[in-house]
Amino acid sequence: MKRVVMTPNPYRDRDFACVRQAQRILEQAGVEVKICLAFDVDASFPLPENVVLSELQEEIKSAEALICFGGDGTILHASKTAMRRGIPILGVNIGTVGFMAELESEEMELLGKLAADDYQIDERMTIFVRLIHEGRIIYRDLALNDAVITKGAVARVIQTAVLLDGIEAMNFSGDGIIAATPTGSTAYSMSAGGPIVEPSADNIILTPICAHNLQPRSLIAAPNRKVEIQVGRINRRNAFLSVDGGKAVRVYTGDRILLEMGNQKTKLLKLKNTTFFDIVKSKLNH
Repeated sequence: MKRVVMTPNPYRDRDFACVRQAQRILEQAGVEVKICLAFDVDASFPLPENVVLSELQEEIKSAEALICFGGDGTILHASKTAMRRGIPILGVNIGTVGFMAELESEEMELLGKLAADDYQIDERMTIFVRLIHEGRIIYRDLALNDAVITKGAVARVIQTAVLLDGIEAMNFSGDGIIAATPTGSTAYSMSAGGPIVEPSADNIILTPICAHNLQPRSLIAAPNRKVEIQVGRINRRNAFLSVDGGKAVRVYTGDRILLEMGNQKTKLLKLKNTTFFDIVKSKLNH
C-alpha cells in the first residue's frame, strides 16, 4: 500500500496528536499520507495550524485506504465515502468502546504493516433502506450499522408491523424498531435486547424498542428476505427514521420502510489476529 487518506475527529483527537503520530509511522514506512476532514467542524473550534488539510473528495480518488480516527460514529460516517470508492477503511479508536475500530490509539505502530501489504480485508454487509411516502420513494440510503424507526419526543407509541416477503411476522406498539446488520448487532440493537451476531453473517436483525406487550422479540431474517416495516398509528404524528445515526427523516402513518441486503459491502482492514469474540469479551467487560 502506497497512499492513504486519514480522517481525524478534531473533537476527540485534540491537536491531532494521534493523527500526527500515525502520519510519522506511515511516512517512515514509505506510505504517502493525506489528512482530510470527513465532516464540517464548528468554525469556532480551533484546528492545529501546523497540519495541512486536503480535500477529501479529491484525495480519496487515488487513495488505497481510508484511516479514520475516533469512535464508531466517526467510522460509520467515513465508511460511506470509502464504500463509494470501493476502498477499505481502518478505524483507530479514541476514547470510546469502538467495536468497529481495528486499533486502539496505543497500537498505532501496527500501521506500518500497511506498507508491506500485511493485512486482511473483512467484508461487512449493508442494508439498502428506502422510505416510501404516499407511493413514492422520498429517501434512500445504505446502512452499515442500522436503520432505526423511533418515536419523537412527544409521541407516546408507534404502531409497527414487520413483513417478510409480504407475510406479517411481527405487529406491536412501542417506541420503535431497529433493523441492524450483524455489524450493528453490538450497537443500539444489543442495548434494546437484541442478539449479538458475528459480523461474517448476512442477516437483518429486527429488534423492537420497548414493545408494549411481551410477545415481540428480536427476529433474524435471512439475507434474501425483503423486509417491509409498515408505520401504523403514531400518537401526535411524530416519528423518525435514522440510518447509521445520521440525520433523522420524519415518517408518518401509512409510510413504509423497505429493507434488503445491499449490493455493496463495506471493507474493513484487519491488522491483528483477534477474533470477533475476542473483541466482544474485551469491549463488554471493559
